[in-house]
Amino acid sequence: MSRLGNLGARLYRGEVGYDFIGKRKIWYGISILITITAIVGLAVSGLNMGIEFKGGAVFTTPKTSVSVNDAEKLATDSSGHQAIVQKLGNGGLRIQITEVDTAKSDQIKGELSKGLDVPAEKIAADLVGPSWGEQIANKAWTGLGVFMVLVVIYLAIAFEWRMAIAALVALIHDITITVGIYALVGFEVTPGTVIGLLTILGYSLYDTVVVFDSLKEGTKGITKQTRWTYSEIANRSINGTLVRSINTTVVALLPVAGLLFIGGGVLGAGMLNDISLALFVGLAAGAYSSIFIATPLVADLKEREPQMKALKKRILAKRAAAAAKGELNEAEQEDERSVEDTAPAGAVVGQRQEPPRGHGRTPGKRR
Repeated sequence: MSRLGNLGARLYRGEVGYDFIGKRKIWYGISILITITAIVGLAVSGLNMGIEFKGGAVFTTPKTSVSVNDAEKLATDSSGHQAIVQKLGNGGLRIQITEVDTAKSDQIKGELSKGLDVPAEKIAADLVGPSWGEQIANKAWTGLGVFMVLVVIYLAIAFEWRMAIAALVALIHDITITVGIYALVGFEVTPGTVIGLLTILGYSLYDTVVVFDSLKEGTKGITKQTRWTYSEIANRSINGTLVRSINTTVVALLPVAGLLFIGGGVLGAGMLNDISLALFVGLAAGAYSSIFIATPLVADLKEREPQMKALKKRILAKRAAAAAKGELNEAEQEDERSVEDTAPAGAVVGQRQEPPRGHGRTPGKRR
């Protein structure tokens, strides 16, 4: 068995583990700090909305020798707005310019024709109205709201309402961080971004449900025992599913990282950035929230129940009594050892010393 597999087996059996629940205040603090940073970035920088949401024009040119940087400068100067230029596979260019109407589009098309040395009739110009992007955004918000409601209902029925609340908080946490990262890095928000945001919710919920299912199994009949508190069982559930969560997250992140860093960064396929950044940040945030946010939050909510408070009180009292008894036994054993040190060899404390077998008997033949 590999080292990781062996570690996973030991974590599952409870032989080793990390106290995630005990250090939950640290995780809460880190999450609050990250969330505040994301919100500040969103408020200060704002989202770089794509042409689908702002409206504008998209110009597609045939093959040209003009570089992307030169074409971007030409289009920006011609329109007065920041242009986004992408190199196409056939050697042509795709130029996006936001907030452009029909009259302005014709003017820009003429200037691009001169600057790129391409006939105007070979440059395709498509106008995109902002209403289409607004419809996509409204439908996305509607879908997000319906998804959240269904998640809460399902988790409340399959598990309990505390787990439903914790999962909802984790999902909002993941979306906030992902949107904040988009604002901080300035990536363009397109319909692909919306698809990526909706996709990460499923991944985040999957990791959370895996831990919750283990927690549900581990807490059956919890009030009938006095060995583990709810928080300790929750901690064992996290450790038991930790390697599985890491493996699934890493496997999912690898192809997404290829799209983001190789496809979008190295090869310059900018359109891949729209969905890949949302997936990459969302998957990482989802794995984090499942372990460090959702389950500790459930433990906090459950430990406030009267039954769980009474159980924890009984367990702590039992452990204190066992610890006191253990200290007493150690003191008694120390006293016995000190007496034994002063007693003759072979003497037993509390017993009359008997002469060794065979001593005191008259030597002779056995009868």
